[in-house]
Amino acid sequence: MTEHPSLQPYIAAWTQSIEAISELVSSLVEGEWNRPTERTGWSVRDIVSHVIGDECEALGDPRPIHSLPRDLYHVVDETTRYLEVQVDVRRHHTGPEMTGELEYTIIRRMRQIRNERRGPDDLVTHPLHGKLPLTAFMAQRVFSVWTHEQDLRRALGQPGDLASPAALVARDVLIQRLPKTVAEDAGAPKKSAVVFDISGPVEFLRTVRVDENGQGSVDGSPSLGPVVTFTSDWETWSRVASGRVRARRVADKLKIEGDTELAGRILAAFPVAY
Repeated sequence: MTEHPSLQPYIAAWTQSIEAISELVSSLVEGEWNRPTERTGWSVRDIVSHVIGDECEALGDPRPIHSLPRDLYHVVDETTRYLEVQVDVRRHHTGPEMTGELEYTIIRRMRQIRNERRGPDDLVTHPLHGKLPLTAFMAQRVFSVWTHEQDLRRALGQPGDLASPAALVARDVLIQRLPKTVAEDAGAPKKSAVVFDISGPVEFLRTVRVDENGQGSVDGSPSLGPVVTFTSDWETWSRVASGRVRARRVADKLKIEGDTELAGRILAAFPVAY
């Protein structure tokens, strides 16, 4: 196992979540593989294909040589085109082929992680994230796997793991994204504050503060006069913040107080997690 203790929580969280995915799909009948998920354009099979593809790329495997069909409505830019190759190449695989490849990929990745000798601050190059420290890369892998585990659980009607170790890593990743989303992408006013009050199995209160230069930061202190306050439960918020569901579809579970125009810009700025 890696000799760096700071990586262990991410390794444990990744292991638990990806093994949960393997268990979820191990006994699916063929029709269940085709169930749609909240990830636009992707079925249960497609989600599992994406997880396999991501882990194969982490292993350093060569990308498939594959031409995409022209009628995939959810492929809208270079990022979605890049992601779709690993998915579409497996689109006609049978259930046993999917579970077999997933299990083998997990075994290979676990072996790679056990033999990991890079340090937490060593840079990893990722085609979509650029260069980032190994710790941040592992956090992204945990966040991605947990998000797709939840995609599968909702599609298959098997809720769970909302407060797992991977869920806590996902929370941290989503919180880290808030300053950019609020200050840069949504253009919140200078010297303003936006509060996120999240309850449930994973709860937190965070305030994004935009300074006089328009730079955002996040902390756990409440604000006396926020321009917007979002109040929601953890599951709903994780779906909204990862681009799985539009706010209007969960309006009964997402309370918005303050500047509704700014709130709308913030909600629209959340990127789709992949």
